[in-house]
Amino acid sequence: MVFSLACGQDQKSSTFVSSNDDDLNHPWNLTPAEAVELQRRLVKRLVLTNPLHHIRFVAGIDCSCEWRGSHIWAAAVIYDLAENRIVEIAGASGKAMFPYIPGFLAFREGPIVVQAIDRLKTAPDAFLFDGQGIAHPRRLGIAAHIGLRLGVPTVGVAKSRLIGEAMEPADEVGAHTPIIDRDEIIGALVRTKRGVKPLWISPGHLIDIAGAISLTLSGCRQYRLPEPTRLAHIEVNRLRLAGK
Repeated sequence: MVFSLACGQDQKSSTFVSSNDDDLNHPWNLTPAEAVELQRRLVKRLVLTNPLHHIRFVAGIDCSCEWRGSHIWAAAVIYDLAENRIVEIAGASGKAMFPYIPGFLAFREGPIVVQAIDRLKTAPDAFLFDGQGIAHPRRLGIAAHIGLRLGVPTVGVAKSRLIGEAMEPADEVGAHTPIIDRDEIIGALVRTKRGVKPLWISPGHLIDIAGAISLTLSGCRQYRLPEPTRLAHIEVNRLRLAGK
């Protein structure tokens, strides 16, 4: 399924929001207390509605971290859902400015992800992140946080649970059950391939839960992961092994 597109390739002018937005252009090396306060301000700006336009070019984002180190690699892979092909690949690497603390992944990986995305020449219609959207203690996982900077639909496609509870979905592709935290539905546990573990899907920004499920499934072919994030995972591991 293709959601087709209004903006199209090679029309990227600027990936990110205006530089006069202090909250969205914040420094990354905050203290945990400062990071919490920023998350609480930013979450109020999320828009969780289904995009009205169709989506064809989807960027997958994944990161890899140095074992017992602070070096991080990020990859961005744009995938054409209509033609089933890679459109563009970009990568970046650097030292983490924030310690590993659950719930603060955006502050650790965000600066390197931003570099990788900013190297793309093509403007994607949407992003799938290997990480959480609003399925997060403060409803601002990396897909939501970076989504606010991007201003396009973003989805968190997580391989494991961070927060919330969900019943196991039926063993059929497309089956899903709600992820619930404190009586709030924050995403869906989605079966993307029979006989394997489901994915923890949550909207990031400019998309709702139903749209996040549909977009994720539209990118799935024969594997558990949708092609954009699967290919980004392969690319970021290649970068890490090459030491680039």
